[in-house]
Amino acid sequence: MFNKSKLSVLLISVVASIMVFAGVASAHITVKPATSTPGAWETYTIKIPVEKDIATTKVSLKIPTEIVFKQYQPVPDWQISTEKDSAGKISTITWTATGEGILAGEFEMFNFVAQNPTEDTSVAWDAYQYYKDGTIVEWTGEEGSDSPHAITLITSSEEANSSSSTEHDHSTTTAPAISDQDLTSTETESTSSSSTLDIITLIISIVALTLSLVTLFKALRNKKQ
Repeated sequence: MFNKSKLSVLLISVVASIMVFAGVASAHITVKPATSTPGAWETYTIKIPVEKDIATTKVSLKIPTEIVFKQYQPVPDWQISTEKDSAGKISTITWTATGEGILAGEFEMFNFVAQNPTEDTSVAWDAYQYYKDGTIVEWTGEEGSDSPHAITLITSSEEANSSSSTEHDHSTTTAPAISDQDLTSTETESTSSSSTLDIITLIISIVALTLSLVTLFKALRNKKQ
C-alpha cells in the first residue's frame, strides 16, 4: 500500500532533482580567483556559461577602476579588443566570436593579467553577455540577485589567500614572467576538469529526476486502482 509518507519522500526527491538540474543550468559568469593579494600581478580567468538555447557571440568585461589591466591571452576564433577611459587606462575588454561562439550547453574561459591595488579592498567585475539573437544579459547586480557580478577580495590576509590558492593559482610577484604555454596549460587542465564535473552532475541529475518521476507516476496509478 502506498502511503502519504512514501509519496512525500518521492515528491522531495523530485524537487531536489529539479533544483540540482536548475543549478547546473543557471550558472553565472564568474571571474577567478575570488581572493588575491594587494599589488599582485594576477592571472584572472573569466568563465562564461551559456544559459540559453542559442550561442553567445560576444562578452564584454568592465575592468574595476582599482585594477590595472596588463595583458590578455589570445584565443582561437575570438577577436579581442580593449577600450580606454579619458585617462588612457584600459577600462573594458571585449571578446567577439569570429566563428560560432559559445554554443548551448557549453562554456568558455578567457585569461588575462592585471595588477591589483596596493590596499585591501573588494572589486566588482561587471560583465555583459551578448547572444546571437541580439539579447544581452548584464551581470552587474549585487550578490544574491538574478544576475550578480563577480567579486574579488583583495586582502593581505594569509589565511584567505591560502584558501583561494587551492582553486586558482596566481602570482604575487611585482614583475611576473608568464608564458603563453603556461597559460594554455592551466586553461586546458581547468577546462577539462570543470567540463567533466559539469557533465557528470548533469547526467546524475537527469537520471535521478527521471527515476523519481517514473516511480511517482506508478505509485499514483496503483493508488487509483
